[in-house]
Amino acid sequence: MTAGTGTETGNEEKGPPGSVLFVCGMNAIRSPMAEAIARSLVPKGTYIASAGVRPGERDPFVDAVLGEIGLDLGVRQPQTLDELEDDFFDLIVTLAPEAHHRALDMNRGNAVDVVYWPTPDPTVATGTREQILSSYREVRDMLALRLRKLFAIEPSSD
Repeated sequence: MTAGTGTETGNEEKGPPGSVLFVCGMNAIRSPMAEAIARSLVPKGTYIASAGVRPGERDPFVDAVLGEIGLDLGVRQPQTLDELEDDFFDLIVTLAPEAHHRALDMNRGNAVDVVYWPTPDPTVATGTREQILSSYREVRDMLALRLRKLFAIEPSSD
């Protein structure tokens, strides 16, 4: 495997990855959502982590929309790429342009797939609390669909 710039997983022929890192700007919204959803979908032996390019703060809207589907982040707090305990992954999924560029730079010469899933930033939403939550739900649901495809999991009939 080599670092790539595709928007899909790059893993279709190899089966699901054994370890995945999700990266966004501040590890406050998109990447922790992806991490929590992925952990709920994959076998226990799959290593899942997330990080941000810059330090961030936990977003209460993430807790709200994950809670709606029975997930939570527990005591987890945002972390940067520099704070990761492990630095080898089979797949790195970037969710923001700056995260993609940083992941590519960090992994030049490494045998790791780096893919970009363009994912909207729900913090730009305005309006009522419900309208803002709706934009977070859209991101959550988009990530869940992509993760089901990545890990070859059929959608539930609920």
